[in-house]
Amino acid sequence: MKLKNSADGFGLIAILLHWLMALVIVALFVVGTYMVDLDYYDNNYHIAPWWHKSFGLFIGLLLVFRIFWRLINPKVNELSILGQAPSYKPLEINLAKAMQYLLYVLIMICCISGYLISTADDVGVSLFDWFEFPALISHGEQQAELAGEIHEYSTLALIILTSLHALAALKHHFVDKDKTLIRILKTYTGEKL
Repeated sequence: MKLKNSADGFGLIAILLHWLMALVIVALFVVGTYMVDLDYYDNNYHIAPWWHKSFGLFIGLLLVFRIFWRLINPKVNELSILGQAPSYKPLEINLAKAMQYLLYVLIMICCISGYLISTADDVGVSLFDWFEFPALISHGEQQAELAGEIHEYSTLALIILTSLHALAALKHHFVDKDKTLIRILKTYTGEKL
């Protein structure tokens, strides 16, 4: 099992980053949607936001590492699908690249806007009580409201694009019958899958 990417496929670290981020992002969306309806007397009023903020910071750090990992690894050839003749059309390749960059940008916007909501009152944000990210910009209620709107719309856009991304992978697997989905599930070792 290889850790780094090759021209033929993704390594274990890229695969784990992909799936860990996907699971945490979906969980953050679910918890965030749940949190907005909590009232002050609910037992989860303080607990859910703490987890949401900590995992939001965690996703931000994972995104930075993921971009770094992508930069230091060989580029995976999108026309090489694990030794199979590609079925990709140029439009699909360009859409996939645009989708990936847009997902990265939306994740970054979600993390930054969430941070700005949490630090609007000049209070830092804790990463699982291990480390606190200090408040760098604090403009009170105006900041919280603007960052809150950005956070709401960017997370909604992120979930919609993530769903489209998943549907495209399923389309490649079940309709096109190529190995696009397999290459993000399993590292390529050179043998036939």
